[in-house]
Amino acid sequence: MAKLIFTQQLGRFMRVPQVDTTAADLRGALDGCFADHPRLRGYVLDEQGGLRENVVIFIDGRRARDPKRLDDALAPDSQVYILQALSGG
Repeated sequence: MAKLIFTQQLGRFMRVPQVDTTAADLRGALDGCFADHPRLRGYVLDEQGGLRENVVIFIDGRRARDPKRLDDALAPDSQVYILQALSGG
């Protein structure tokens, strides 16, 4: 099963789960996760259902392609890291 891994930056706000999923794509995996952890949705997705600007997702070491559609395919053994993007200067 693919695994969603929320990094500890989000742990300041709530318990951050590691979630196993059989979803075929990122959107399906996130929707399934948010069904069980609804508070987490607001920290990851904006009001239109796209990825918040301060969040980035990596699937098997590659950044998710489209932050609005979130339609990247997942392999059965994919590891999906959801983390807050860092910026600074």
